Amino acid sequence: MAEQFTVARPYAKAAFEYARDHDALPAWSDALTLLGQVTLDADASRLLSSPRLANEQKVAFLTGLLADGKAAKGAGKGLERFLANLAGQHRLGALGAIAAQFEQLRAEHEQRIDVNVTSAFKLDEKQQTTLLNALKKRLNRDISITTQVDKSLIGGAILRAGDTVIDGSVRGRLNRLSEALTT
Repeated sequence: MAEQFTVARPYAKAAFEYARDHDALPAWSDALTLLGQVTLDADASRLLSSPRLANEQKVAFLTGLLADGKAAKGAGKGLERFLANLAGQHRLGALGAIAAQFEQLRAEHEQRIDVNVTSAFKLDEKQQTTLLNALKKRLNRDISITTQVDKSLIGGAILRAGDTVIDGSVRGRLNRLSEALTT
């Protein structure tokens, strides 16, 4: 999987720069997300990696999936050329990783971050608002919060924002105490 992300990095960057320069970030985002999900399907993955199909047929298959939805609007011929390039380099299987990295680049460009909050108990609206405001101030970005409940935390919460993890749970504190005592 790590290799897939390494392979995807230059393609995601190129797609992002093209979409940004052509004011088509939302369209490319929708299209790449959809195509990334398609490549997770075992049948589609076999089809896209088949040497029996010409690259043009693979690209036509993928663009055909986009033709019905809003994803293709705004992405245009640039996306088709991008897919043809991927097909020519035998990288269509990396579309999922490309889509994920594209979204990271887009979030960074738009100064926003998704934060996943796992707490021992359901957060009410006031707690979410307080947390949202504190994170906005600390991270200096627009914040989108997703909450989950995990009773095994005992108390407190774990916040995940990109690569940053803040473990303020009772379970985490007990684990750190246990590690300190056994060292």
